[in-house]
Amino acid sequence: MKQVSVIGGGFGGLATAIRLLAQGHRVDLFEARDQLGGRAYVYRKDGFTFDGGPTILTAPFLFDELFSLVGRERSDYVEFVKCDPFYRIFDYQQRSFDYSDDEMFTLQQIDRWSPGDKRGYLNFLATTKAIFDKGFTELADQPFLTVWDMLKVAPDLIRLRSYQSVYRYVSQFIEHPFLRQCFSFHPLLVGGNPFDSSSIYAMIHYLEREYGVWYAMGGTGALVSALGRLIGELGGRIHLNAPVEQVVVRGGRAVGVRLAGGEVRPADAVVSNADAASTYLDLVPKEQRRHMSDRRIARYRYSMSLFVYYFGTNRRYRDGALRHHNILLGPRYRGLLDDIFDKKVLAEDFSLYLHMPSYTDPSMAPEGGECFYVLSPVPNLLGKTDWTEQAPRYRDRIVDFLEAHYLPGLRQSLVAEHWIDPTHFAGELRSYLGAGFSLQPLLTQSAWFRPHNRSDDVPNLYLVGAGTHPGAGLPGVVSSAKIAARLIGS
Repeated sequence: MKQVSVIGGGFGGLATAIRLLAQGHRVDLFEARDQLGGRAYVYRKDGFTFDGGPTILTAPFLFDELFSLVGRERSDYVEFVKCDPFYRIFDYQQRSFDYSDDEMFTLQQIDRWSPGDKRGYLNFLATTKAIFDKGFTELADQPFLTVWDMLKVAPDLIRLRSYQSVYRYVSQFIEHPFLRQCFSFHPLLVGGNPFDSSSIYAMIHYLEREYGVWYAMGGTGALVSALGRLIGELGGRIHLNAPVEQVVVRGGRAVGVRLAGGEVRPADAVVSNADAASTYLDLVPKEQRRHMSDRRIARYRYSMSLFVYYFGTNRRYRDGALRHHNILLGPRYRGLLDDIFDKKVLAEDFSLYLHMPSYTDPSMAPEGGECFYVLSPVPNLLGKTDWTEQAPRYRDRIVDFLEAHYLPGLRQSLVAEHWIDPTHFAGELRSYLGAGFSLQPLLTQSAWFRPHNRSDDVPNLYLVGAGTHPGAGLPGVVSSAKIAARLIGS
């Protein structure tokens, strides 16, 4: 039995705590903010419930497994319902495309746009199964601690053409420009540019098709609360408003964590669910970092950031064109992504993800109202945007766009709002450069090339979350917890 300190109450920290408690270890989880969730923080205002971060729930079996480890049923804690369709995707002229796990339905949708692409879609789907079997089923919960671990899988990665980008991979099967966007946008869900991200991430489409896209009733925050409740029932101790200032290292090993007030809490092992780059830069003493030096951390390529606008209305929009998950594509695809990822400039146009949870769950808004969350990918803080000045203007541009095209009468219907921008990710969430998803999902930043789940500098410091293997997104983050718990228990 070990005493383990977990830094951060995001999904990675919560899942790791549960697994360690199931193994019989003693666990203290330290969360800097006043509630659990990390990026999945919940904002409540004027009767509206706004999920702060992840809203797309895939691979529900990973959460079921956390409860079954200790003889519980996830359904006794939180209810999952499947979204149908998974997404409604609009082109810049407001024409839509839906898809779900119903193959015939998806083929009918393709037929409306490009009948000749139906066969190509089936071929694409067949190849993504092989990618999923290797990239997710076999490797997502396996640690890559040595270069040999990477070399062993290199032939398979070459065979699966992981050196291609997702967009290029999709384009081998799909001809229609809009449909290429519909089947290649998925890397954006984990912080990647579809024109740069490894084709390994094409497996996200297969994951959705195989296991569905789900919603936790009460919002993602209800799932966070369920995991926190389970930790308490297992004897874990959760400390809110308890920021960790340093991982205390003696003799080359972590011996505990120092809290903001100066108190040192001893530990046999430390797990950091904080941002990977910030874990090393802010929490691990510089003299202990031979491998993860400042220079090495700066050389990584980091994801875009996000502008997220949460708003509630005193009228309903459920009878319109929108569904639960909506993707609103602009007139540019590659050009806009170049602006965000490479040039790091705030473009005049945008593509948006519009979340409407009250479509499925009316409890997220007061009676007669509607709850929304709109997300715009924007450059991280390597760009020169002054968000103090630009954030209100950007909010106005988004509201004007939504009112003109999707939500008539929006301005006069607004009764609650809140927004976050890259400075929030850098400050409140302590994410390096304000990146929304830590490192980009490039082939050269995957598996062994990412910061390792077990630190090379401090051997009893473990990393979970978006910045380590296997990467961002709820399935990746929860899988990283499985890796860390196994390493600690071994």
